[in-house]
Amino acid sequence: MRYTLRQIEYFIATAEAGSITLAAERINISQPSISTAISQLEAELGAQLFLRRHAQGLSLTRTGRELLAEAKQLMDQAQKLYHTASEATEAVRGTLSLGCLVTFAPMVLPEVTHSFATDFPGVRVLPQVSDHEQLLHGLERAELDIALSYDLHLPDEFEFIPLAELPPYALVAETDPLASEPAVTLGELAERDMILLDLPQSRDYFLALFARMGLVPKISARLQQQDVIRTMVANRFGYTIANIRPKSRLALDGRSVAKVRIAGDHKPMRLGLLRVARQAPTRLVGTFMDHCATLISNSYIPGMEAPIMDPKRVG
Repeated sequence: MRYTLRQIEYFIATAEAGSITLAAERINISQPSISTAISQLEAELGAQLFLRRHAQGLSLTRTGRELLAEAKQLMDQAQKLYHTASEATEAVRGTLSLGCLVTFAPMVLPEVTHSFATDFPGVRVLPQVSDHEQLLHGLERAELDIALSYDLHLPDEFEFIPLAELPPYALVAETDPLASEPAVTLGELAERDMILLDLPQSRDYFLALFARMGLVPKISARLQQQDVIRTMVANRFGYTIANIRPKSRLALDGRSVAKVRIAGDHKPMRLGLLRVARQAPTRLVGTFMDHCATLISNSYIPGMEAPIMDPKRVG
C-alpha cells in the first residue's frame, strides 16, 4: 500500500468542492499539490476517479463515487487515532475542522486560528467560511467539529456558547450629514434608502429591528457581499445596518464610512461557538472552546473595535 492519507484528504476535498481550485481554497493547499496528489492516487489505485471537464470542473466517476465513502471512513478512523492518543496522553493534537460565519471571518478567523495553532503546535486547523445555514449543515454532517457564528434560529440539536454581544449600528458615508450625529433613530433611517445584507438569518434580524417598531425600511438594494455594500455606502448609494465593527473606516475604493449609534434598546447579535448538542467534546474541541472563551469577550474581539463603546457615538 503506497497511497498516503494526505492524498486521500485531497481526494475528498476535491470531490466535495467539485474543482481543484475550490478545494485548494478550502484546505489552503496549492492547486498543483492537489492535482499531483490525485494523479498519484489514481495511478496507485489503477482507477480514474474524476472526469475532467474544463468548462464544468470535475465530476466523480462511478469508481470515484464508490471510493469516496470508503475514503471518508478511512479518514475518520485515522482521526480517531489522534483523538485516542490525545485523550490517553493528555496532549492536544489532531485536525480541527473549524467553521466561521462569512460576515466576520475576515476579522476573527485569522487571529483565532493562528493563536490556537501557536499555543498547540500539534494541531492543524482547517477553516471553512460559510453562511449560517451552511455551517449548521456542516456540523450536522460532521464535516465541521465546531463553528464560530451567531445564535440566530438554532434548532434544538445544536448548542450555542456565547462569547460577545454586537449591538446594531448604522453605517453611512463619511460625507453623509448623519455621520456627525451622536445617534439616529430607526424612524429616520426608514425614510432613507437602505442596502440590505441579504444573507440567510441575517436579513431576518435586520428587518425585525424595524418590524418591532412598526416600521418598514426602504430597501434599494439586496446584496450578499459586505465589501460591495460597504463601498456603495461610502459612495452614498444608501446606508446599511451592521453589527460587526471593522477597525478600518475605509471601503475598498479608499472612501471612508462612519458608524452611527442607533437610538434605543435593540437586540444585539451574539457571537459565539456552535456545536452539536448532547455530544461530549473531544479534548481538541474542548481546548479550542476554552481558547476562544479566553480570547473573545465584550471587551475584545479579534480584528474588530471593542463592542463596548462611547454611548454617544460609535465610530
